[in-house]
Order: sequence, then structure tokens, then C-alpha cells
Amino acid sequence: MIALDTNVLIRFLVRDDEAQASRALGVVESCRAAEDACFLSNVVLCELEWVLDSLYHASRADILAAVRMLRTTPPFVVEDADLLDRAMAMFASGKADFSDYLLGEVARVRGARTTYTFDRGLRRAEGFTLL
Repeated sequence: MIALDTNVLIRFLVRDDEAQASRALGVVESCRAAEDACFLSNVVLCELEWVLDSLYHASRADILAAVRMLRTTPPFVVEDADLLDRAMAMFASGKADFSDYLLGEVARVRGARTTYTFDRGLRRAEGFTLL
């Protein structure tokens, strides 16, 4: 297994720099051909959302589609698939950022009763307490 940094993943998905996109695709295809895995950490997925939203102005639907594709398509392997699925479900119906829901799920799984936040988008989200 190898791991991918966010910048490689962005080039693979967005392909806005042909030379880097080609190299990123080559790494992914090499893993696929060798039946190896490309690991995507929770941090990389949070950064992915931030870059897609802030730099590429991707919609919530586009961000969700990208994360779903990565979650279900070999050779990609995510840090915690069940946790990611719950965060994606909350993002699909919620108002906050995907990264907020993912961070909240990580905290919940690690035993946190709640995650305190100032983010008003999480006002009604399970597992969060608005300050």
C-alpha cells in the first residue's frame, strides 16, 4: 500500500495541470494494476473538501460525489470506511462542511460525548454542542 497526499489526489480528480495529472494517474493506475492500494487518510479527505470548495468552487453534491467515488473505487482505501459513510450521510443532509462531520465522527468513535463548536451550521447536528 502507498498513501496519497491531497495535492496528488486533487490533480487526479481535477486534472487542471496535465503534467501532474498524468503522473498522479500513473501512480493510481500502477497500484490498480498491481492490485495494491492507495491509502487516503481522514486528514487528506478533509483537505480535499477544503481545496475543492475554496479553490475550485465545487458544489456540495460534487464534493460528496468525489468522496463517494474514492470510498468505493479500487485502488483507493480510506482510513475508516464506516466512519466516513456516517460523515457523508450527515454532510448530504446537513449544513456544515464535510470535514466538520468527519471530525465529529472521529471524536465520537474515540469516546467524546460531544464536540463543541462555534459553527452555526452544526446547530442541530447530532454529536455537536454549539457555544
